[in-house]
Amino acid sequence: MPLFFRRAAPKEQVEEKTEVALQKTKRSWFGRIAGILDRGSIDEDLWLDLEEVLLGADVGVRTTDKILTAVKERVQKEHVRDSHEVRELLKDELIDILESVPFKGQLWGDEVETVPRPGVILVVGVNGTGKTTSIAKLAHLYRSEGESVVVAAGDTFRAAAIDQLTAWAERVGAQVVAHKEGADPGAVAYDAIGAAQSRGASVAIIDTAGRLHTKFNLMEELRKVRRVIERRDATAPHEVLLVLDATTGQNALIQAKAFAEAVDVTAIALTKLDGTSKGGIVFAISDELGLPVRFVGTGEGEDDLSPFDAEAFVEALFE
Repeated sequence: MPLFFRRAAPKEQVEEKTEVALQKTKRSWFGRIAGILDRGSIDEDLWLDLEEVLLGADVGVRTTDKILTAVKERVQKEHVRDSHEVRELLKDELIDILESVPFKGQLWGDEVETVPRPGVILVVGVNGTGKTTSIAKLAHLYRSEGESVVVAAGDTFRAAAIDQLTAWAERVGAQVVAHKEGADPGAVAYDAIGAAQSRGASVAIIDTAGRLHTKFNLMEELRKVRRVIERRDATAPHEVLLVLDATTGQNALIQAKAFAEAVDVTAIALTKLDGTSKGGIVFAISDELGLPVRFVGTGEGEDDLSPFDAEAFVEALFE
């Protein structure tokens, strides 16, 4: 769990929200694991059935093979004979997939000793992923810690986007820097970081227009925004947060790869987890892309963005 938010989101609260959000995934796929392991014997059918569950939950072919290979090796090495013991081995491997991702940013890992101030967070993603509300929820997490937040209304293509972000920011107590519709988004980001610096804010969260990852010109514009941020603060952005919609399944992997190449993504916020039966995409993202999932959307309220806890996530799938 990101160290900074431990006061605002106690582990028990994260566990509860995660368990509720994973109800569909658990009922549709992971709930079958208990029945598979109740057979008693460890045979080829057991491995095939576990493979079907993992693939069905969108864990992905490569990651599924990696997980089951590791579990099989431990079964052989530890001389496991009871299929019920496979459950704990499987949980261990799933947690390891999520926790072994290297830390990439400068704000949200336990490795952080000195947090940059203001921390600059560039938020990117395709249209419809819940990016704007995720920004508001992230601002709310910081505000819950008593920290000041400046939000940049960098989606200047739509006046409605500026209005929506402004309304959310006012609701959670964040300050907004906005230009008129059609303004240069890089200029908005530049001014927002300057405002955060002069006001002594803890963090500047930079919104960007939602864009299809297949549109070269739009992705190039995103690179420009990043360059402008770097001119304002050579150490920034300290995190590049990609917002992905969990309901898109394997397509989220394709999106993540494109954004990672364009702006060096450091973390993932996975939204709409409560709306999908395929929450296993979390494992594919961590394993195949080497990107840490830092936040999960667990509902529509302002406090429904939870810091991601790998152990709580896996436990919720098996409870």
